[in-house]
Amino acid sequence: MNKSAFSKRVAALRERLKKLPCDTVWIIQPENRRYLSGFKAEDAQLTELSGSLLINKTQAVLVTDSRYSLEAEKEAIDFEVHTIKQDLIEGFPEKLKRIGTEKLGFEEDHLTWGLHRQLTEALGALSPPVSLKPLKGLVEEMREIKDNLEVKALEASADLMSEILDTVIRGLKPGLTEREVAWQIEALAREAGAESLAFPSIVASGPNSALPHAVPTDRTLKTKEPIILDVGVRLDTYRSDMTRTVFLGEPEPDLKNIYMTVRQAQLAALKEVRPGVDSCHPDAIARQIINDAGFGEYFGHGLGHGVGLATHERPRLAPQKPVKLKKGMVVTVEPGIYVPGKGGVRLEEMVVIEADGPRILTKNNHFYDFKS
Repeated sequence: MNKSAFSKRVAALRERLKKLPCDTVWIIQPENRRYLSGFKAEDAQLTELSGSLLINKTQAVLVTDSRYSLEAEKEAIDFEVHTIKQDLIEGFPEKLKRIGTEKLGFEEDHLTWGLHRQLTEALGALSPPVSLKPLKGLVEEMREIKDNLEVKALEASADLMSEILDTVIRGLKPGLTEREVAWQIEALAREAGAESLAFPSIVASGPNSALPHAVPTDRTLKTKEPIILDVGVRLDTYRSDMTRTVFLGEPEPDLKNIYMTVRQAQLAALKEVRPGVDSCHPDAIARQIINDAGFGEYFGHGLGHGVGLATHERPRLAPQKPVKLKKGMVVTVEPGIYVPGKGGVRLEEMVVIEADGPRILTKNNHFYDFKS
């Protein structure tokens, strides 16, 4: 990602700042920090803060500690790096005072109550005091639309995962355990240059495939059963997400019917993913097909979600809270049917919305066309 991309994002945030009830924005969410600054550090747990951004109309500051100073100076080239040598609560108020903050906007979905309480006390003791103003979804909304560099990064991530999945599917055979397949996916991803998996791989066979977010077990793969492979990698900090359902041998007619219902729902929904459409509309199209086939009660999740620096981000393709789909959004389309005791089928593509509709980024073509 080049310098100008981050500069443009900070400039866009400053435009938004003009309409906010604060003079400085404080960014702590790791993907939001990365999006605005290029700083790649992650928080290992909720209570850890590897760094944060302070942005006002004239200054852009990255506050971190000595563990990350060198990385911050190298990666966040548009930001002035301030290293706090003591506890955040002790050093942070002084940084705010230095840049002239009176009203600090914070990401309300990402600040713990404990830290908020401590900061309220510490900032209230300043002269003049600094007040805290909650902000919701500020940077997440900016991240909904991917620029060309982001789309290329997402496409590269999807290409890599598609190639890995090709290899994995070719090697599937009865007797392998779900855990062994999951480990192979991770090993191949690392060997191919991925930074990590985008999320823990889902490998679910037989009855386990009726669990949408199943954890791989020591269950062995068997013939005629569905095997759900929901996988993704992180490459250059951008993530991919795709799902295929495969069979070893010819499945039973009822599973063929489930599979083709899901595939029909997916293809129909994909045609509706285009600029100007409400995000709930493709979901409704897929859901109607699944309902009409008699499986409505077995499709419990939304049709899809945004993908970018995080595996799950805005927008959501779901029945609730519709937003207008726009050119540059990258979303998944992943209908599923999950029948307890029998198994499930999920098929997932990751697409970028272009002017004339979706362009599929996940290029693995392992799909069946079961004839009735």
